[in-house]
Amino acid sequence: MRIALFQGPPGVPASTRAALRSLDTAARRAAAGGARLLVTSELYLTGYATDHAAEPANGPGAHAVARIAAEHGLAIAYGYPEAGPGGTTYNAVQLIGPHGAALANYRKTHLFGDFEQKTFAAGADPVVQADVDGLCVGLLICYDVEFPEAVRAHALAGTELLLVPTALMRPYEIVANSVVPTRAWESQLYVAYANRCGREGDYDFAGLSCLAAPDGTVRARAGLGEDLIIADVEPELLAASRAENTYLADRRPELYR
Repeated sequence: MRIALFQGPPGVPASTRAALRSLDTAARRAAAGGARLLVTSELYLTGYATDHAAEPANGPGAHAVARIAAEHGLAIAYGYPEAGPGGTTYNAVQLIGPHGAALANYRKTHLFGDFEQKTFAAGADPVVQADVDGLCVGLLICYDVEFPEAVRAHALAGTELLLVPTALMRPYEIVANSVVPTRAWESQLYVAYANRCGREGDYDFAGLSCLAAPDGTVRARAGLGEDLIIADVEPELLAASRAENTYLADRRPELYR
């Protein structure tokens, strides 16, 4: 399956409507390049460090993304602030299918720093998955992928492609450059890591979005500014890599206490 990662636009979107216009343009370009799935950054619809206009998972933003997905015939994973019960807000990612139907919604389980811990409630479901074109797709968000346990839980549950909308800041480029390819290698799956770029107040986002493969290679890498990268997820390569690298089969979980 060919996928696209949209790194941009830089900075804070002028409005959710402006973010949706950029998403529509990116979806058109991705579809023209043969992509069947488009992944955006963490909190894509609103910006990261803003006064978040949270909405429910079936709110107006979701309906707008569904129309874009259906128009261009590709699935879209997008980050947004989700309004939960009792006035809670979650840092969430929703996956919309190529026909406009909601496939999965994940709430970030590992919250980074004081800002996120004060702003969001932590999600409680570590593994959320959906089927896209016969591929088992899983969802995490940014800081989650820095915990090997979170990625390994996905691998053990059958995830083949892990989508990670991200807001990685400088000076933590080591995560994009080294940690993400390592996670793909050690848990034997593909990792699509879609970062923000540009500045938002005190935050300077690192860019460097990538698709990391289970053989430890990076199949596509964005630069520092706005970018759309397209690469292929190959089930045959995944199967061959898992046959050669037997981490999952050779585990001894009775020792890991």
